[in-house]
Amino acid sequence: MRIQNTRVAVRVPATSANLGPGFDALGLALDLCDELRVEATTGGIEIEVEGEGAGEVPGGEEHLVVRALRRGLDHAGAPQTGLRLRAVNRIPHGRGLGSSAAATVAGLLLARGMLAEPGALDDTDVLQLAAEFEGHPDNAAPALLGGVVLSWMQGERARAVPLAVGEEVLRPVVLLPRATLSTHRARGLLPETVPHGDAVINAARSALLVHALAGSPELLLEGTEDRLHQEQRAPGMPESVELLRVLRQEGHPAVVSGAGPSVLVLAGRRAELAPLVRRIVAEPAAWRIAEVPLRQVPSAPVVG
Repeated sequence: MRIQNTRVAVRVPATSANLGPGFDALGLALDLCDELRVEATTGGIEIEVEGEGAGEVPGGEEHLVVRALRRGLDHAGAPQTGLRLRAVNRIPHGRGLGSSAAATVAGLLLARGMLAEPGALDDTDVLQLAAEFEGHPDNAAPALLGGVVLSWMQGERARAVPLAVGEEVLRPVVLLPRATLSTHRARGLLPETVPHGDAVINAARSALLVHALAGSPELLLEGTEDRLHQEQRAPGMPESVELLRVLRQEGHPAVVSGAGPSVLVLAGRRAELAPLVRRIVAEPAAWRIAEVPLRQVPSAPVVG
């Protein structure tokens, strides 16, 4: 396999995983994208980062996009090269919006764009490799495929299918705190076992959520009920979970976005939610509220 294209660009979206009951399985893409451009060179590594993570993310070979790109080239049997990478990051880091999955998918898609035969690194390969980086595919799948996606592991293989979403069902609003929470810490707060009754409720609500997304928005509140992970993570993000409780009491289909601490309202309006946030949180100025549309288009590299 040879490298044919020396300049490639890609846009990859933020994602929100779990959506309440669909722990490690459901996710959606949001129209908030990182933009990355790479140029193959005969030198070493040059990285320029603008926006989120500038001056904080690792440089050189440890940069996640570079690591994923090199893994993609290895998978396709292509040679390694020097790289000049420019990233314009808009996805907040450490907020439960899939920034690491976006970086991983971006690197793999940049590698695909460089190849003389892009089919050597198709969507199935990208999903599998991204899941190996991430540990599960719930963020990587919507980052790659767009829309709302159900993903799972079949043994060692990552699988994913897009879900039908009815028109006007989703009006995502992201409630974004200044505080951060690492996925590692958030997962460390989860218990080893859960009561059978809670597992039954989550299974039923996950199925109901799929039905609600297909065209029954009136069922989104019930369909997003969770017993497995959100309340359990309250010690790591108490204000987020309290905000979640009140929003749901007021009838809003709110969930913790991924590992948190951001909160996602699946169908809402900023004007309706802002007064609630001001009433509930101690420092309203520490929270941003944004209507962010669902991103339906798949991610793909652009050559040139």
